[in-house]
Amino acid sequence: MSPAASSTPPAGASSDKRVARDTDPFPRFSEGELQRRLHAVHDVMGTAGVEHLVAYGSERTGSAVQWLSEWPVTREAALVVTPGEPLHLLVQHYNHLPNARRIASDCEVEWGGPSTITRLGEIVGARLNEGQRVGVVGPLGHRDHQDLAGSLGDLVSLDRDYQRLRLVKSRQEIERLQVAARLSDMAVGAIAAEARVGMDERRLAAIMESAYLAEGGTNHIHYFAATSMADPDVCVPSQFQSTRRLQAGDVLFCEISAAFWGYAGQVLRSFTIEADPTPLYADLHMAADAAFDAIAAVTRPGTHVRDLVEASSVIEEMGFTIYDDLVHGYGGGYLPPVLGTRSRPNLPTPDMVLEEGMTLVIQPNVITTDEKAGVQTGHLVVVSGDGHRPLHDVPRGLRRIG
Repeated sequence: MSPAASSTPPAGASSDKRVARDTDPFPRFSEGELQRRLHAVHDVMGTAGVEHLVAYGSERTGSAVQWLSEWPVTREAALVVTPGEPLHLLVQHYNHLPNARRIASDCEVEWGGPSTITRLGEIVGARLNEGQRVGVVGPLGHRDHQDLAGSLGDLVSLDRDYQRLRLVKSRQEIERLQVAARLSDMAVGAIAAEARVGMDERRLAAIMESAYLAEGGTNHIHYFAATSMADPDVCVPSQFQSTRRLQAGDVLFCEISAAFWGYAGQVLRSFTIEADPTPLYADLHMAADAAFDAIAAVTRPGTHVRDLVEASSVIEEMGFTIYDDLVHGYGGGYLPPVLGTRSRPNLPTPDMVLEEGMTLVIQPNVITTDEKAGVQTGHLVVVSGDGHRPLHDVPRGLRRIG
């Protein structure tokens, strides 16, 4: 593991308590933690042979901007990174500028003007010497990429290098993930306590979000689905909530991620509504639990990720398959490894081993092979010590509501 990706931050990086809500109006990482990140980016730039970096974001995507500056991207934002120079943050819209100046840490902050890309070209162009190159990270669109390259020369994509920096978390990042996990657990707890026959999925989403809004949480995702256990027709949660109302004898399954300032938990659970599980759903959840336990048993530093896939073979042995990912990296994006099973391969299994400080979602979404019935279980864990540690506390198991 490179020093840039070390899970042990510099001295003082975890002792600064600015993350506490009673000492600052906004959650913050320590100066040492932010410097650790910046130095890691400088190292990546040096290896890639670029002297300047543009971290770009738009429409609330582009995590590198927030990771380095603490400003969550709204309409559009771009961060200019040049070793030896102050960070320079451009934001859109103009009325977002006062808030950005309050939140961004150790940055020069200005409005992006009528065109953020044009202003970027001016700022970086003024720093650019002959023969120097510019790297980019983030969702820069084709036209904007062309325009920026027109003023700065060929741009070097550092997206994969940035992704590697996010694989292993520092102590402060894990602390932030623990907050997000707690908020996600609160949302699942609210569903278990308040879901009733006659409620539609939109009402469930409102119950879930209201559980954590007052704690500073925001919605990252809330996927739901409900179907009759006697005559199922849905096997995986839906990204958009329907008007279908809960009925006695339903199964309800969900994937919940509440976010807290750039970091989200993820917890997946299943419930039966005013009925015990049918034999089919009991078997589905038994397979999901067995797969989770088998995967968790080999989740430790040094494990090759192919062993996680192999551990899931109990799913096929019980006559089932999966639809969603089996495992994926998480925390700062949707990260490697993204794994499937023998019967439902996903992306090619990468040649990588687990490292201490990685965070993974173990989530066997076990379904019938006809894709009519399924369950969800799983949650976010951190690879630590000689094993792993769950970041969520909400109990596992197929629970009955009502």
